[in-house]
Amino acid sequence: MAPIVSTTLSPTGSKETKTTCPYCGVGCGVIANVSDNGAVTIKGDPEHPANLGRLCSKGSALAETIDLDGRVLFPQIAGQKTGWDEALDLVAQTFSAVIAEHGPDAVAFYVSGQLLTEDYYVANKLMKGFIGSANIDTNSRLCMSSSVAGHRRAFGSDTVPGSYEDIELADLVVLTGSNLAWCHPVIYQRLAAAKAARPQMKVVVIDPRRTMTCDIADLHLAIRPDGDVALFMGLLAHLAASNSIDHAFVSVHTAGYEEALQAAAQLPLPDIAARTGLSESELVAFYRLFETTRKVVTCYSQGVSQSSSGTDKVNAILNCHLATGRIGRPGMGPFSLTGQPNAMGGREVGGLSNMLAAHMAIESAEDRDRVQRFWQSPMIAARPGLKAVDMFRAVADGRVKALWIMATNPVVSMPDADAVEAAIRACPFVVVSDVLQDTDTTRHAHVLLPSLGWGEKAGTVTNSERRISRQRDFLDHPGDAKADWWQMAEVARRMGFSGFDYRHPSEIFAEHAALSAFENEGRRDFDIGAYQNIDERTYQALRPFQWPTALTKNYKEDSKRFFAKGDFYHPDRKARFVAIKAPAVTDHTCSAYPLTLNTGRVRDHWHTMTRTGKSDRLSAHIAEPFAEIHPSDAAALGIQDAALVELASPHGKVILRALITPRQARGNIFVPMHWNDQFASRARIDALVPPVTDPVSGQPASKNVPVAASGLNGALYGFAVTSAMPDFRGALYWARARAPGGWRSEIAFSEPVGDWAEWCHVAFNIPVGIEPLGYIDRQDGDVRLAFFDGERLLAAFFLSRGPVGVARDWAVAQLTASHADVRRRFGVIAGRPGADQPDPGATICTCLSVGINHIIAAIRGGASSVEAVSHMTNAGTNCGSCRAEIRGIIDGCLATAAE
Repeated sequence: MAPIVSTTLSPTGSKETKTTCPYCGVGCGVIANVSDNGAVTIKGDPEHPANLGRLCSKGSALAETIDLDGRVLFPQIAGQKTGWDEALDLVAQTFSAVIAEHGPDAVAFYVSGQLLTEDYYVANKLMKGFIGSANIDTNSRLCMSSSVAGHRRAFGSDTVPGSYEDIELADLVVLTGSNLAWCHPVIYQRLAAAKAARPQMKVVVIDPRRTMTCDIADLHLAIRPDGDVALFMGLLAHLAASNSIDHAFVSVHTAGYEEALQAAAQLPLPDIAARTGLSESELVAFYRLFETTRKVVTCYSQGVSQSSSGTDKVNAILNCHLATGRIGRPGMGPFSLTGQPNAMGGREVGGLSNMLAAHMAIESAEDRDRVQRFWQSPMIAARPGLKAVDMFRAVADGRVKALWIMATNPVVSMPDADAVEAAIRACPFVVVSDVLQDTDTTRHAHVLLPSLGWGEKAGTVTNSERRISRQRDFLDHPGDAKADWWQMAEVARRMGFSGFDYRHPSEIFAEHAALSAFENEGRRDFDIGAYQNIDERTYQALRPFQWPTALTKNYKEDSKRFFAKGDFYHPDRKARFVAIKAPAVTDHTCSAYPLTLNTGRVRDHWHTMTRTGKSDRLSAHIAEPFAEIHPSDAAALGIQDAALVELASPHGKVILRALITPRQARGNIFVPMHWNDQFASRARIDALVPPVTDPVSGQPASKNVPVAASGLNGALYGFAVTSAMPDFRGALYWARARAPGGWRSEIAFSEPVGDWAEWCHVAFNIPVGIEPLGYIDRQDGDVRLAFFDGERLLAAFFLSRGPVGVARDWAVAQLTASHADVRRRFGVIAGRPGADQPDPGATICTCLSVGINHIIAAIRGGASSVEAVSHMTNAGTNCGSCRAEIRGIIDGCLATAAE
């Protein structure tokens, strides 16, 4: 591969910068092109090993999320603008005073997988080596900490053994707890391409829902929530009974096999079927497929780790791979797919409260001494700090009196989110570093610090396959915004600490690399010592690489896998089998909360929407929070499709749109995690999730939550398109999303208002003097009002006693259309296009803005395959994430035609 340079000039004279996507753990390479007029375009980097030029819809839309709308551009104290000196002095003085009076454990940092490794490194060094507490944890605790714990129990280190190419080389890929098509779309496309090239490759999807990933599955196991431990315990017992154990590998390179097998053998097949909700025939089919296929990769993600038994699930999977020696070889191994772009980088620098930097152990006195000597720090944290859930409990009960939150939004993302918000609100001193002024968390900041965003900051990230890549800046730094590492280094100096005189992130990276090699000599897996003398110029041109990269004569550039020949990181260099006990089966049906809530992601949004919510294109596919409900459950509850539904748990309530679908298993409800108070009235789904955690990892359980559901009957339902951001205070329900030229919104009211025209003027910020065109039918409850300023539509409002029948995507398009022809304005009031204005329908392909009606027209025109539809409409030709939906539309149309 040719060297990857940082910045080049394109043939047109514009500047091209190679950087890395800031979304999921795939770590895709991105080329950002900045034209002479400042316009930014984005494309995939064909030279980056993670994506080879592919991007998903979110990555393709990055240029739509980098505007300065809503940005924090200067430091603020108590909501008032101030300078950096005043803000940082206050932070340093307050932290120092709290430590002097209450001790170092009275302060805490809550950081993020959105930070770059250099930011993470400085935060960990400051907290553990100089403040002297381990009270630094990260939202990665919510992501993959059970995977970390499972790796450390089995391997003696937090090591991901394989690489992405192993997924393509495997003959069987098991996807458990992973909606790969929507959550890691580029890896899904690599897998789909490999399967298309080798149809004999098999894919098994283990998931309570029939997700879009099942489109390429040969077997879908609709497992009951938290049935994974029993499933893989049964697999280990089956492998032993079928003489599939690699006894040579087990005897030489592992310990604890007999104990693990004895525990697994306690579950007979009928018991496993009862615990998993699967039939015995489904279990045998999966077990035999795993048994008879040598090259197996098992990919697991949040569906495994976000559980009260998450660590045991991980070790149940690892036990099966260790027992068969299917690890560290091409096309073989367990593979944890991290959720965030730099969750792995945070783990490398010890960003979790129970770890030290460079994969050293905080419980080891030898490791603590080593890190302290390297940092030349006055102290070192002597014990693990508070994990995320416990950290916010400590904030609530007053043990933590000063809290610094960086690049994350815990009021939306933490379990028991309302209690977390109350804790932050009551905390005596809260510092928030962020890029946006208004989030659910920044509203409680005593000090708000403006950070650099993607495209502005520079550093490194590590993806799920241990590949370190550069994020490079190609945009000017807006206002007074500063890098997160700079903010923390300045606070450290003002607190009187030395060792933080960094001038450039390359110096931090060099120190990080040096620590990884310090007194290592092969005893630790993480070693990037080859880069300990890196200078700024070399750092700027750094191309993606996988660790380890130690300064040894035997090091080879292509050493990408661990453990094929053992050499694990326990003191005896042997892996450990873990004897596991299957958790008790949870049954909510007889309780006051008889349904099981599962939370997760949608295709086109990310975390709490603080970035993707800026893009109207990304909001076009799913513009409103929803609850997936099985038809039988909906019928029993009297809930109609597209009606409003209220979900409740002992911790909170939310209101969502009902999506009735057989993809969802009976007794289960799925709700996405993304919506916050900026985009919906009551949709912070983690307000329902209890603060239950895995006892080993401390990771919250977000996939098996008892809830109750009930229909919510509004008196009136509305839809609006507006040029200004609407304000729906007083409505029973609302959800708003960006749209081309403005906003689109869904609304419900518990009762009519007195004057709908006046209400629109206030809610939609309509200038005084502009009168509506349309009508109000008080008897039927129908309202159709449109407000025009010359040729421009300012707002259109549609209201009825039931869900409003409006061609929504067509109505949205009217915000950017010219309305010089007065007669055509009546089409806006009607809410549907005329014969000469085709309606695209709901967006299916976000990348290329292809609607469902375009796809149906192609099918009616003779397209009977995804490829044919793609050829006629271009849908699915960019990231390919919509191809499963296109296939579903084709199947539905063909089934209807056959009736």
